[in-house]
Amino acid sequence: MATSGNNDPKRRQLIVSSICKHFSLDPKAFSSEVPGNDIKNLYLNILKSSGKESPKNNDEVMKWIAFAESFPKDSKACHGVLNELNADLAQKSVLLGNGFTPSEADVIVFSAVHNSVIGLSNSEKDKLPHVMRWMDYIQSKEDLGALFQKILLEKPGFEPQKKAKGDKEAVQEKKKAPETEASDKDKELSVSLLNIQVGLICKAWKHPSADSLLVEEIDVGEAKLRQVVSGLAKYCSPEQLTNRRVVLITNVKPGKLRDVMSEGLVLCASNEDHTAVEPLLPPEGAKPGEHVSFSGIDGKPDDVLNPKKKQLEKITPVCFPCFGLRILFTSSFGFSVILFHGL
Repeated sequence: MATSGNNDPKRRQLIVSSICKHFSLDPKAFSSEVPGNDIKNLYLNILKSSGKESPKNNDEVMKWIAFAESFPKDSKACHGVLNELNADLAQKSVLLGNGFTPSEADVIVFSAVHNSVIGLSNSEKDKLPHVMRWMDYIQSKEDLGALFQKILLEKPGFEPQKKAKGDKEAVQEKKKAPETEASDKDKELSVSLLNIQVGLICKAWKHPSADSLLVEEIDVGEAKLRQVVSGLAKYCSPEQLTNRRVVLITNVKPGKLRDVMSEGLVLCASNEDHTAVEPLLPPEGAKPGEHVSFSGIDGKPDDVLNPKKKQLEKITPVCFPCFGLRILFTSSFGFSVILFHGL
């Protein structure tokens, strides 16, 4: 019979320290309470001391606290529970809410499962892509480095395919043969037509006359910030978007959306029924203005997409984000990758 970690004082101490970090409190003030309390009571005491109100989704928080309390210590039993957690995270970035801001539930569950996850083999980790993506995200967003060993993920790199020496003569013969130009239809469907760049949202606010829209000022490495209107008000607050790195198309024709000028298109991904939408996240170290390309696809982007040709409408239906740890884009320099963290 598998034993839960509810009676593990070391785990409870780590969870207490993590919650205190999340609420910017000193964990030493609660160390004496750890032996005689369960995680639920410890959380409630810390929440009270923080001066914060109980979250609106308090029932959901309690559900995840119960998950943390019952998470098994036995390695075999924990595999089944981690599979359930992996399924739960398949269509969301964080445990609670539709956005990408970690809650106390994320911190508590992260603390409870960390020791089990870090001990998994690479093949076992490969079977839990959503758990691994989520843990990588939480450890990058929360200041937990002093408490937990960082989980290192082997993210695939991109290496251009090298031509074999034996193919040299065949290539020369091919050059002699008459070349047929790509049809206009093929050109219009090439993703290389899109000028995709890394951006940093410097400011975001609600659209003055449309509840579903947000307006952002985005740094894309130009002398002037770009103003972009996005339909993200239902999924993200202006505060969540401010100082967030994004990926956007910068060669769409500028135009007004409900009387506000927009000079770009922020790229996002969603679940199947569009109840959760999140902007794509560039890799750490990607600078505003860096150009993004798809591996194996060459071509020069148009200066401005032609709305009459409906190029964007033809290309975007066949573009899909890659989940887990797969490559979505590679930079034009061939060294960085963009991973989609969520949904």
